[in-house]
Amino acid sequence: MNVWESDKLILFILFVIPGFIAMKFYSMLVAPDAYRDSSKQLVDAIAYSCFNYAIPFPIILYFEKIKLIDSSPNGYIFFYFFLILIFPIVLTYIWHKIRSCPRLRQKVTHPAGKPWDFIFSKQNKTYFIKVTLKDGKVVGGFYGENSFSSSSPNPEQLFLEQTWIISDKGKFERPKNDSAGIIILTNEVSHIEFRHGVINGK
Repeated sequence: MNVWESDKLILFILFVIPGFIAMKFYSMLVAPDAYRDSSKQLVDAIAYSCFNYAIPFPIILYFEKIKLIDSSPNGYIFFYFFLILIFPIVLTYIWHKIRSCPRLRQKVTHPAGKPWDFIFSKQNKTYFIKVTLKDGKVVGGFYGENSFSSSSPNPEQLFLEQTWIISDKGKFERPKNDSAGIIILTNEVSHIEFRHGVINGK
């Protein structure tokens, strides 16, 4: 069987490409899934593609009934271009927003698989972070726009752009001089505390 034959290629584009676009875009919005067998991804892609056509199906039937391809070839091409390449992104974005809605949190599972991914996926959020290591040592730092956290399925690691000195009473005193940040490996961590706002010895 030659997959590059015109009829098979059209079927591949129609029933695989939209699903793969939806899956890849979703992985950009949330932490990507761990590696899955390509055959299972193909089945998922076909299922998502079918769902992609199910919602606008009455519109598809209408355009085919009035033979839009004859009356407006450019409009016909644009419609299917949007349906195959753009509409999967729109649906995926809406679904992500639904799953992230606090009001639906009890009925629909949240897209973030772990608290780690949930807290660090929030955009424009800055924190002062106090990390308690398994040996009891406390490390403080600032998580800002130049900091970075890994996401699933990668092991949890954290880069804090500033390292802060923590007093014996657990207060954030000041950033360390000439500090260029610190990388924290979570296999050495007992727990992490987050604080909002600017801290001046509090």
